[in-house]
Amino acid sequence: MGPNPFLGVIFHWIGGLASASCYLPFRGIKRWSWETYWLLQGFFSWIIAPMFFATLLVPHLWPILHAAPASSIGYAYFWGVLWGFGGLTFGLSIRYLGIALGYPIALGLCTVFGTLMPPIFSGQIHVILHTTAGQIILFGIGVCTLGIVFSGLAGRSKESELTTEQKTETVEEFHYVKGLAVSIFAGIMSACFAYGLAAGKPIGDIAKASLVSQGHSDLWQNLPILVIVLWGGFTTNFIWCVILLVRNSSFYQYFGASAPNFDSQDNIIAAEALSSSPMTGNPLRLRLRTSYVPLRLNYILAALAGVIWYFQFFFYSMGQTKMGKYDFSSWTLHMASIIIFSTIWGIMLHEWRGTSAKTRWLVAAGLALLVGSTIIVGYGNYLSANSPAETQAMHASHRITLAQSKP
Repeated sequence: MGPNPFLGVIFHWIGGLASASCYLPFRGIKRWSWETYWLLQGFFSWIIAPMFFATLLVPHLWPILHAAPASSIGYAYFWGVLWGFGGLTFGLSIRYLGIALGYPIALGLCTVFGTLMPPIFSGQIHVILHTTAGQIILFGIGVCTLGIVFSGLAGRSKESELTTEQKTETVEEFHYVKGLAVSIFAGIMSACFAYGLAAGKPIGDIAKASLVSQGHSDLWQNLPILVIVLWGGFTTNFIWCVILLVRNSSFYQYFGASAPNFDSQDNIIAAEALSSSPMTGNPLRLRLRTSYVPLRLNYILAALAGVIWYFQFFFYSMGQTKMGKYDFSSWTLHMASIIIFSTIWGIMLHEWRGTSAKTRWLVAAGLALLVGSTIIVGYGNYLSANSPAETQAMHASHRITLAQSKP
């Protein structure tokens, strides 16, 4: 079907919207501990959804994986395991900082490491620096980084302006220092996902050849890579969540038990106090109502969050196939799109309520820079895909690199 960078940008925007939205269903989950709903959504986002869509859209998935080099599968899984640490702590960064502040900090570091490290280690960065299209893409990455800086400054300004009560009103467990430390670690480790995708490229090449030979679209060529990388991520999250389920005795929440913090003595005292009113009924009945767990709704919301989470990389994989020779820039497009839509969600959820005009200006500037960066990166990829001179320059630079590397 050929490269189509602007269509690729749209796919990345959709993926960013999915990523920014996947945490919203968690807000409706009641009386479950974090590890309870995190593991459940993980089954859907890292096991069920990847296998379902890859099997549906890529015929002969298992023969493709069997034909792939063992090293490619091993490294894709390995980087997925390391990315799992980032995924674990990324959820905590949202928990302590909220969407509007947690996303920019974690994703800022993730953008820089995840975008530039693969081409640097592969040697492609030398080629990129010697073409106009590559230079424009790198400029777009710089604009994206600047937009992330502005978003982070907006979050820092918000943190200094709001009272503790105002912060906890929108982010119940707000803790800036703890959230900052977690976000930095999450951002660095989350970049390992990009390394896993790069390591799995031979798998995608085999899938592409298989799809084309059978008359199918090559748009789905990267879905088998996602299966392997997400297996690695699930491994890390599964082990940690099981440890917490055992340590906190929270496994029984899957069968209707309430999380301990929702059945505290304070809740019982408050229920008994309310029961003195003739309109509220007896203390025992109110206590039972206080500890009620909406089990079916919790399962549905956790599953929904998992499927929405997976869609970010479903559309990412589609967008990457459309970016052309410099598809490494897909990671920047993905990160920028996530921050754009997470900031918009933060505004809609009133996380910026009560802030000054200066803070709101920083938010607007960050959004404008991030949107602009996606356009610039998309244009750079368009030049690369449609300019014969760019292609010749890239091949000439590549030949020079090979000649210099020979003894």
